[in-house]
Parts: sequence; structure tokens; C-alpha cells
Amino acid sequence: MLIVNFVKHLHSFDLIVDFQAKSEVLGILGPSGCGKSMTLKCIAGIEKPDSGYIELDGVVLFDSVKNINLSPQDRHMGYLFQHYALFPTMTVEQNLLAGIRPENTENKMSEVRQIITTMKLVGLENKKPDQLSGGQKQRVALGRILLNKPKILMLDEPLSALDQYLKWQVQLELVELFERWQKTVLLVSHNREEIFQLCDTVSVLTKGVNEAKQTVEELFNAPQSLSAGVLAGCRNFSKIEIIDLSQGLFKAHDWGVTLHSSKLTPGSRYCGAYSHNFEVTNKISGNSAVAENLIPVSCLYRFGKGVTESLVCSTPGGSNGHSVLYLELRPVEGGITDKDEPFQVSIPPQDLIFFNS
Repeated sequence: MLIVNFVKHLHSFDLIVDFQAKSEVLGILGPSGCGKSMTLKCIAGIEKPDSGYIELDGVVLFDSVKNINLSPQDRHMGYLFQHYALFPTMTVEQNLLAGIRPENTENKMSEVRQIITTMKLVGLENKKPDQLSGGQKQRVALGRILLNKPKILMLDEPLSALDQYLKWQVQLELVELFERWQKTVLLVSHNREEIFQLCDTVSVLTKGVNEAKQTVEELFNAPQSLSAGVLAGCRNFSKIEIIDLSQGLFKAHDWGVTLHSSKLTPGSRYCGAYSHNFEVTNKISGNSAVAENLIPVSCLYRFGKGVTESLVCSTPGGSNGHSVLYLELRPVEGGITDKDEPFQVSIPPQDLIFFNS
């Protein structure tokens, strides 16, 4: 069990982190500069929080009240830096040997050979870092960490230095590693796809403050804030005004329409919708646009002509008399012209997301 609760005063904001993690892969998702890497550094002991408490498996690592601050070496944590921090003049085997703690040297060569096999590094033992691919460097760095016998793994943007082809390979390798590990993993990323594919749970970090932990499915279906919604991939938002809570009716000001949803709550201030949840329709059952959650739009830009098309469309709402919707649609029979062809899209009530802030 990892318990983290601390405050770190940074130049432009205060980093306020509060979460607990068990045997799970917990993602810390946030934009660049929000304090993700600093969070890991404070947990690892590389940086010192200004106040707070950090505990791992019953051992207090940091306690500002009791003046406890264990060194990084005494915290037994495996920290994978963004650029792997391999020794450039050492071979793969030498880099791996450097990961073994002084008190664990009795069977060090057999342990290194086992890691070389486990991490698929056979044949690379005498290569130096500049002779390795990005994926190979990462496997060496992870192997070195595992040889140190850590109690927890912390990965800082583990896929950011890889091209798209290598990312898929390394993602599969990380999934295999996490399945074998069966302990706490903290994974920092600004990429929601990496979080969705690699993590069990996630805590969104924005403006230096982390939100409550939730499953990755919950983040996608019910993000806790507007900022979390953006990070989860929601691109369409509107400020709302509740008309009739009992009927779920509200005015979406930025889209210029009245909609309905049973998910509307008294504190709702904004609504959101994912691009792929809209459908093109020109039919109104019972002559009720509200019943169908219809939004009249005109296409401004259109991208792609494959299985789905990406469209940027104007709406009647917004402070300037119009706003835009970002849509991912299946091609409609007859097509939609790039401009000047008004049509209607509908958003199912259950696919709307509401935010209090």
C-alpha cells in the first residue's frame, strides 16, 4: 500500500497530491507542466515536499511533522526516467550489473542472465546504449530497475521517446511486465491512450491538484471535471442553463439548442459530448427537436473519406452567434459537402456528460 499526501511549493503553483495505491497500475494523467514528474520525484525522495506524509508498505518515507525523510536509496523504489538514464560508456550487461544492490551480489551474474532473458535482451549483452533502439534501451533500464528489487515501479512518460511503431511493441511488453509484477505501479503520462491501454486506475492532475482516483472506464464515461473531460478526449463542451430539472431539460448556450438528459444534476454547469457519439439525422419523431436532441449544423471543414470522417461544424450558439462541434461520423449516403450544406446531428441523452466545474 502506497499512501501519498503532500504539498510542494513550485514557482507558479502549489503541487497538492493526495492518493493511495494498492497492487494496481495507477496512471497520473495531466498536461505538460502540471507537476506529474515532480510528483514521482517527491515520492522517490529526489525532491523534498514542503509538508505532508508518504508511506509505503507500512514504512514511513516522509513525514514533515516528525522530520522523517528517507534517502532515495532507502526507499526501495524503481524509477524509470523519461530518457532511461543509462550509463553511455557501459555495455548492456554492465548497466544491468549496476542495478544490483551491494548487499545482493552473491548470485548477481545468474540474476543478470535471467533478466537478460526475461527482458528479451539476449545477443545485446555487449552493446552500448548508442547501439540500441529506443525500445531496447527501455528494456535495459527496466531490467536494471528490477535487479534492484524495488517495492514499487514508477514510470515517467515511458513511451514519449518512441516512434509509433515501437510504442505498440513496448506497450505489449509493459503489459506483460505489469502482469508479472503484481505490485504497485505509478505511470505518468499526458497521453490518454497510454493511460487507457496500460492502467487500471487513473488520477487526473491539473493545475497542481490531483482528482480522486477512478477506473479508466469511469474517466472516459464520467470525468470528474471539465479539465478531466478534455484529457479524456472529449472535444465538445457547452455552458448550460437548467430549464426543468425534473424533465432533464437544459439550454446548451454554446450550441444554441435545448436538450434533455436524465443525467442532468442540480449542480451541472457544463455539458460535454464525445465526437463519435453524434449521428446525422434529418428526421424529427413527433415533430420535437428536443425529444431527438437535435443540433442544426453546417460543415466548415472535412477531413478523411474512409470508415469515418472528421468534421468541424458551426452551430447556432456561442457568444458570437455561432460555435463549433467536432464530429467523427460514418459517411452519410449522398455525402456531406465541405461547406454551405446545413444538416442536423443528434446526440443520445445517455451520451451527454455533465460537469459542475
